[in-house]
Amino acid sequence: MTADGAFRFELEATSGRARAGRLRTPHGEVLTPCFMPVGTKATVKAVLPPSLRALGAQVVLANTYHLYLRPGIELVRAHGGLHRFMGWPGPILTDSGGFQVFSLADTRVVDDDGVEFTSVYDGSRHLFTPQLAVAAQEALGADIVMCLDQCAPGTLDRVEIEHAVARTSRWAAECRAAQTRDDQLLVGIVQGGVDEELRRRSAAPRRAHHFGADGVGGRSVGVRGDELLATVSLMDELLPADRFRYFMGIGDPEGIVEVIARGIDLFDCVLPTRLARTGAAFTSQGRINLRNARYANDLGPLDPDCDCPCCRGYTRAYLRHLVNQREIAGMQLVSEHNLRVLVRLCERARAAILAGAFDGFVEEVRARGTVADDERRSHP
Repeated sequence: MTADGAFRFELEATSGRARAGRLRTPHGEVLTPCFMPVGTKATVKAVLPPSLRALGAQVVLANTYHLYLRPGIELVRAHGGLHRFMGWPGPILTDSGGFQVFSLADTRVVDDDGVEFTSVYDGSRHLFTPQLAVAAQEALGADIVMCLDQCAPGTLDRVEIEHAVARTSRWAAECRAAQTRDDQLLVGIVQGGVDEELRRRSAAPRRAHHFGADGVGGRSVGVRGDELLATVSLMDELLPADRFRYFMGIGDPEGIVEVIARGIDLFDCVLPTRLARTGAAFTSQGRINLRNARYANDLGPLDPDCDCPCCRGYTRAYLRHLVNQREIAGMQLVSEHNLRVLVRLCERARAAILAGAFDGFVEEVRARGTVADDERRSHP
């Protein structure tokens, strides 16, 4: 068990490496494992906060980089913080913006002080430092806030990744020193690509900075899935068992189950809502594409095993109609469905861990595959 001011994480049960825990925050309790819907610009696309609550979402993620640029930190502060600004009463996590900044490879300049970049909105120049990342997130008022880190694509050579690891550790210490609020949990991030020695080097100094939780960077260009999972397995060895672990950027059902199996507690991704906007849906038989002509006269539910409003009230034929006509209702319904699939998956994973039966649950999910058989035949 670990406590950090207004926060407390309790590990309730394990099944293999998989963990079931309970995180207490100023805005409510979070039962883990937990998938966090992404509300990058203070909104989960096509899904309103009351619907998120009804779907079982516990934590929503927002992005400091985008909110810093639009509408600006001061406007959010004038509302009393993100909770009132976006109408979400539960816990909020804010990303520092590090991933977004480092994706702007053609317009950024990085040194030990921070990263200078060009706004994607108006071309203006800005400098993000560890101190600014903390100050901005304190103004936003999220419950869980992230240190500024340097994301290193797997395509970089080892020396460059080594420099990114050193910079991430330095910035973590500076973020910790800059923190003034004791009602926010600051999360340090372990980087290092798929290099075991660099991952160990990145994880080691974090104990000295007394972080109450651990973030795991991993999703990047040039990293294969098996390499990524090996990295996550290493984290179970390196990170303290009494702090929650957050893996940044995974949102497919199979991937989520694999990282839970390796000791991860929280995760997020834009994938479920992004797929929904193109007509793709998670189902108990794998992913399907509602644009496919085979669903034109399908009067069955999207997924008979799902308990969401979309599956209880509408047919595949109707959803296909909405998707093909680009109706907002289609984006909303399929987005809500995809989020419910991941939330329910975590609920079932937690129940399996508490029952000591997680291995069987993993095999069940693996057996379903990623894409439904009919979609494989239609799209060879």
